[in-house]
Parts: sequence; C-alpha cells; structure tokens
Amino acid sequence: MARGDGPAVTGDPTGREAVAAVWRVESARIVGGLARYTGDFALAEDLAQEALAEALVTWPRDGVPRNPSGWLLTVGRRRAIDAFRRRSALDEKYAALAHELGEGGVAAGSPPEEADDVLWDPDRIDDDVLALMFVSCHPVLAREARIALTLRVVGGLTSDEIARAFLVPTATVQARITRAKKTLGAARVPFEAPTAEDRARRLPSVLNVVYLIFTEGSTASSGGELIRFDVAGEARRLARVLARLMPDEPEVHGLLALLELTAARFPARTAPDGEPVLLEHQDRTRWDGAAIERGRAALTRAEQAGRGLGPYGLQAAIAECHALAPSVAETNWDRIVLLYEALSRLAPSPVVDLNRAVAVSMAGGPAAALPIVDGLAASGALANSHLLPSVRGELLTRLGRPEEARTELERAIKLAANERERALLHQKLTALP
Repeated sequence: MARGDGPAVTGDPTGREAVAAVWRVESARIVGGLARYTGDFALAEDLAQEALAEALVTWPRDGVPRNPSGWLLTVGRRRAIDAFRRRSALDEKYAALAHELGEGGVAAGSPPEEADDVLWDPDRIDDDVLALMFVSCHPVLAREARIALTLRVVGGLTSDEIARAFLVPTATVQARITRAKKTLGAARVPFEAPTAEDRARRLPSVLNVVYLIFTEGSTASSGGELIRFDVAGEARRLARVLARLMPDEPEVHGLLALLELTAARFPARTAPDGEPVLLEHQDRTRWDGAAIERGRAALTRAEQAGRGLGPYGLQAAIAECHALAPSVAETNWDRIVLLYEALSRLAPSPVVDLNRAVAVSMAGGPAAALPIVDGLAASGALANSHLLPSVRGELLTRLGRPEEARTELERAIKLAANERERALLHQKLTALP
C-alpha cells in the first residue's frame, strides 16, 4: 500500500509500487505546491490525497507516467480548478438569489486559468517544503497534532502507519489531523516560507517535533519492541530535509548530528531475540560507521557557525564522546559531565539532570551521583517515569545496598510501559544478592 491514505487496488503491482515510491519522496513537494497554488493548506492536503487515489487506479492500469510527480501535481491542480468552479458557480447562484431579493451582490471571479499556471516550479520547491514543515509544526497546534500532521503531510505516512507507530487507534490519528487542519484554518495561518524573524521564533517547535518523533522511535514508550526503526528513520529523513533547506541554522545541524550519532548505535542495542543490550555490553564493531561520520560532519557544521552549540548540538557532542570511545571504561566521562552541566544551564529539565547524574556516577562514582538523584526524587520530578527509580536502583546496587535497590527496581518495573525495558529491569532485579 502506498504512503498516503487512498484505496487499495488490484492490477499491476509495479504501478502500485511506483505510486508508493513517488509519494514517499515527493509528497511534501506535492502538498506544498498545491498549498501555494490554492492558498489553502487543508484543501491542498485533500487534493493531494485525491491525486494519490487516482494514481493508485490509473498507474497499474495504464503504466507509470514519464513525469510521475508532475502527473500528481496536474491531477491535484485540476481537482482544485473543479473545486474553484463549483465554488464560483455556487457564489453566482447566491448572488442571483440575493439580487432577486433586492439585496444586490457581486458574482465571484472566474477560476484560475489552468493553461497559464505552471505549478511545478523547481525554484519554489525548497520554499514550499520549508513552508509545509513550519505550518505543520505551528505552535498554535497541540504537540500530538503537530507530530501527526508532520508525519502525514511532510513524511507522507498514512493514518494507519502513524497509528501503528505510536500505538493509538487510527481514528485518533485521523481526528488529530482533522482538528489540526481546522485549527490552522481558524487561526488563518498563511502558507508561506516564514520570514527570518518568524523562522527564528518557530524553529524550536519544528526541531522539537522532529526530535520527539525520533525519541519515540529510538526507545519506544510502549509495546513489544525497543526500537521502532521506521519511526526513527523518518525523523532522520526529516532532519536531513530541514538541514538542506536551512543550511545556515546551527541547531538544525546539531539536531541532525544528534540523530545520526544516536542511530549509529542501533545495530548493537538489541540482541537477535530483540532483548536490549546495555552500553557496556554492546559490540561496538556493529555500530554504523557511516552514520557516525555523517553525525560528526553535521556537528562540525553546527560548531562552525560560531554561535556556540545549542541544546541539540550539546547532546550531539555527548553522543560523539560515546561514538569515539573504544569502551565504556575509556569514555571521556569528565567531558560528558561538563557537557551535561552546560546543557542543564541552557535547557534545564529533570531528564537532563538524571542523565548528568549517570555521567557523574561514571566519572566520580555512585556516591557522588546519588545526591543528585535523591534531589530529583524529593522534588517529585519524573514521578511517573521508570527512569528515575531505574537509575537510583542501579546506583544503590553499586553502593552495596541491595534491599533499597530492590525497592527502586520493583517500582521501575511497575512504571515501565515498554515490554523490553521491563524485561531488562527484571534481569537486574533477579541479579541482586
């Protein structure tokens, strides 16, 4: 089935595969081009889906057109013209009725001329995709709506695929997307590449959405798999697109570096049976060397901007420390502690402090880290997360306090929603003396 909600059809499977391949690569440009043409984001997304549905019927039957993207755009444009004509005719009827009632009225203007408009403008493609990303990640939308809409219109995923990725019903995803489009329309959010000032203000929202998508893929919040490779891969693709569209933004490259360096460890993070493999037990020869090089190159670009690393760049620098270390024991933990301290000042959060505690425990021992974790526990931060009791249980184990460690690990098991993480915590629990 192709990406994008459309009917499944019978016929030549090569045609359906071509639809899927083209939609996967070009969906953002198609929706963006139609949005620029119509001036209506919600309508453009609907038109693109109609063009996709027509391709699923036509291509397997008649063959793949020579210019598949242009074909989809032309179909979408024709559907838009039909909609404009229907709207114009209806407006004329309303005007005539008003005139008969003595209220006056002006007939609507004629629809745009199809022959005079060249929709597929290579010089506007980047602007269209950039505008699409900023609209779908607009701060006026709730976080869940931003994620769903971005994966749908920029990533080209179907509602079913998004639902499977985040383990929610398809109807929930569809409702989020529908509400998001209505919200954008009600807020009169224009479809346009943002100005430099507006881009700077809204870029954190865009980066956060891509980061959240990757985080869910990197360590699934629930379910039976530790890593959702398709979700994490989609986030990396979005980050690469964003880096190409905004080459002068250091945090864009910082985010891309973080995602590449983190994903480089994916091949060694799980055993053949899917069970998690802790960092100290991972076979580092299985780490993806090409991803490490891509990540380091992106980090260098972020550093060369001369504005200092932002939160994503600092996290990428931490990931680079792990990528370059031959082993856990030979990791530069002192530098990681310093980077976490800088990150906690720049973007303070309980999760950053918890990760800093882990680094402190590796650099200076568990006794030095336990007060940090105890402070987090006393503050009530991360009260519903399994991460804090998991880390505290590990520190107490290393300090030779097994009964206290047992209490923490049992609590972590109750809070963990991911089956693989629960299994790992059970292993730590049974290993206690």
